[in-house]
Amino acid sequence: METLKDFLTYRGYSKIKLKFTKTNHFEIKASINGIKGQFILDTGASNSCVGFEAIKRFNLKVQDSEIKAVGAGASDMLTQISKSNTIKVGTWQKSCMPLILFSLSHVNKGLIHHNADPVDGIIGADVLKKGKAIIDYEKKYLYLKL
Repeated sequence: METLKDFLTYRGYSKIKLKFTKTNHFEIKASINGIKGQFILDTGASNSCVGFEAIKRFNLKVQDSEIKAVGAGASDMLTQISKSNTIKVGTWQKSCMPLILFSLSHVNKGLIHHNADPVDGIIGADVLKKGKAIIDYEKKYLYLKL
């Protein structure tokens, strides 16, 4: 019997290890503009996001945005946008990806409160859709189509 890994690898997918945290999130390592970071994988987040404090770290060119962010535990948060970034997850990579910037302090405070490490941002449904993502929840892998 063929495994999911074999099936997807044969069809051009790359396999990325997910870390299951104490807060019941999956964390993933990714790079933005060549700089590595730690991210929450969030299928419910419409866009990938980073915190305001990451602007210099990830070499982001930002513009103000009139869009207000809404997330678990927070609403009407001020945002900025960075329109042309390269995101790399494992061997999968895409250029010209927009990122939403907003304060991740409420997210990181919650993680720290539960003895988990803070994150640099969130990998959202925009990346998952572009990568034709498949998540193996049991084995803790994300597959993205190269």
